[in-house]
Amino acid sequence: MDRRRALAAGAGLVTGAFLPLAGTPRTATAAAATYTNPVVWQDFADIDIIRVGATYYASASTMHYSPGAPVLRSYDLVNWEIAGHSVPVLDFGAKYDLNGARGYVRGIWASSLAYRPSNRTFYWLGQIDFARTYVYTATAVEGPWNRLTTISTPYYDAGLLVDTDDTLYVAYGNTNISVAQLSPDGRSQVRTQQVFTTPSSVGTLEGSRFYKINGQYYIFLTRPANGQYILKSSSGPFGPYTMRQVLLDLRGPIPGGGVPHQGGLVQTQGGAWYYMAFVDAYPGGRMPALAPVTWTADGWPVVQLVNGAWGTSYPSPAVPAPPRQVTPMTGVDTFDGTSLKPRWEWNHNPDNTKWSVDNGLTLRTATVTNDLYWARNTLTHRIQGPTSTATVQLDFSAMRDGDRAGLALLRDSSAWIGVRRDAGVTRVAMVNGLTMDGNWNTTGTGTEAASAPVPGGRLWLRASADIRPGSARPGTFSYSTDGTNFTRLGPSFSMGNDWRFFMGYRFALFNYATQALGGSVRVQRFELSTP
Repeated sequence: MDRRRALAAGAGLVTGAFLPLAGTPRTATAAAATYTNPVVWQDFADIDIIRVGATYYASASTMHYSPGAPVLRSYDLVNWEIAGHSVPVLDFGAKYDLNGARGYVRGIWASSLAYRPSNRTFYWLGQIDFARTYVYTATAVEGPWNRLTTISTPYYDAGLLVDTDDTLYVAYGNTNISVAQLSPDGRSQVRTQQVFTTPSSVGTLEGSRFYKINGQYYIFLTRPANGQYILKSSSGPFGPYTMRQVLLDLRGPIPGGGVPHQGGLVQTQGGAWYYMAFVDAYPGGRMPALAPVTWTADGWPVVQLVNGAWGTSYPSPAVPAPPRQVTPMTGVDTFDGTSLKPRWEWNHNPDNTKWSVDNGLTLRTATVTNDLYWARNTLTHRIQGPTSTATVQLDFSAMRDGDRAGLALLRDSSAWIGVRRDAGVTRVAMVNGLTMDGNWNTTGTGTEAASAPVPGGRLWLRASADIRPGSARPGTFSYSTDGTNFTRLGPSFSMGNDWRFFMGYRFALFNYATQALGGSVRVQRFELSTP
């Protein structure tokens, strides 16, 4: 199966949502406020979006990063924060632990987030490795999330619907779209049936999102990576369904980026509808964009365009004033407390005996390797677009000979700035040439491009990234011994913009050994800033 088909996006909305009559005016927004797309300029793909009361939630793909399936929260559809993760650990096999195998570009693909009012519970549902489907539940998106069940049928690119009678249905598949009914407790499959075959003139449809609106059943589907279609049934969840095109080859809101697609629908408290899609915008990844939707008199959605395109700005949704400001996705983290904030995800599962948070982040070496792609306990953070800078305060006084620790721009082609300790001598170095092939095997472990001696045991490291799409973009590295005056180190690093790794570039904190375990570093401050 083409990997482009392996990820999908979507939506979810309040069960039994009311569809206003076509042409019903939206409530006027205060002072004609507007918002700008992308609403989140960070890599959150395959979005499933729902509203529960006055709060909006969205889930996203995370592939091999752990914890997986982040849940975003918003009160106005425009300003979002990361609230938690639906999949606490990728306990789907040793490859997700970097134990004899690797899980790059596997793991959490397009999945579904839903809320069941009858038991006030959130459900996450997704298939792993084409083998089986996993269901996790929580009574609050912050967690704890617990595995409810596994189902032997792998519901590929699934959309979960909680029907008005509380029955659980799943729409899923690629080209051939099926619907499954789950048992009342959500733990097993009662029946499954193919309900639609994609016409050859359309090609591939996937990324199911499943809704019931005004008694009609809808399956929202993507044509990767340039179209969105919708199926409608008036005869129940098992069809028959008719199809209509929602968009195809539509100009997007990010210059140089792709067509908004793989998105889903959500209705505000006031009855207005919105479509949140993502835009391919490499090297940064896939960025969420929001557009208003109206409906035809016979019940089909229509995306509202600006000059024939998905608008770069629209009037802000008319919603009640938020109860509080959401937590910014940029800013300073001093690793206060004793746990990581949900902005962080590990490259594969970490070895939890080798790291700790206690008003600072301690990373003990967890792997002996000369390959960053094999090193456990590499901690990643999304890059903020269109350009941003990460600055790290690093205490390296407890490093040992052979250790490597620092700050990377991490993807299938990577570079880093960091501290190398060899034969009792410590240097700061810029290393590039870390590469993978199309099967995600390492083809280059890196070459030192520049270095300088460093005194003492403390250093500030900085990486700046330009993730505007359209061409290869530069990443640059610098360091400081006082936290104020920074010295550029090494050449610019060209960040690749190929889509096939799917996830965009990330900032990454790492510490690994090339000789023996036992060393450690302490990260006392991380700052993500924009110009």
